[in-house]
Amino acid sequence: MQRVKTIFRIVFFVGLGLYFHYILPQHDVVKVTSTEIIRTDFSSFNRIFYAQADAGAAEQPTRDLRLINTQKQDTFLLGFVRRDSDSVMVYRNEDTGWIYPPYFKFDSADLQAEAANLARGDEWVVVTHYGWRVRWASIYPNAVALRTVAGPDVTIIPWFNIFFFIFLMAAILFVRAAWRQFRERSVDPILDAAGEQIDEVQASVAERRGRVRRWLDTWRSKK
Repeated sequence: MQRVKTIFRIVFFVGLGLYFHYILPQHDVVKVTSTEIIRTDFSSFNRIFYAQADAGAAEQPTRDLRLINTQKQDTFLLGFVRRDSDSVMVYRNEDTGWIYPPYFKFDSADLQAEAANLARGDEWVVVTHYGWRVRWASIYPNAVALRTVAGPDVTIIPWFNIFFFIFLMAAILFVRAAWRQFRERSVDPILDAAGEQIDEVQASVAERRGRVRRWLDTWRSKK
């Protein structure tokens, strides 16, 4: 039983970590190389990884998908040698609207125009996005915002994620303290009273059994 609980906890926390990694904003420093619009047929598997259609448009099983093609610079440290290599990343550009996930994004068309303008230059850009890039399933992270920066070595501090986890820990501690207080004031007295009643019932039953046994013993002694 303890092993089952341990496995359940591991699965729960791994799933929770993957959920937060998917939904919380991430930041990549890239160069926008091009933009395009492709026709997409959603499957039953990858549909959950896409947002809704543009605000004001009807949802269809097949629709146009805006993509932002970028190139980023990855840095690897091999011993004392620093080696830079270029890799590509493709982002989708979809509205999230008023529903899940709660980014309240309605400006996909404007963001696409901004990305197309940045593709004409040679500027480094911070792409704020959420989601994963899974090539074999045609899943793309969703770009939420773009802003230019001085270069690829700029330091991005994820303030939202930091404050989110601080708030989450504070909320967990608050709920835990509230539950303990509620349990001490309401649940524990009820459980104690129920336990006392059970003890009284068990004592009463034991006493009645003792009386019956003594009565039977008197009949046995007469025989």
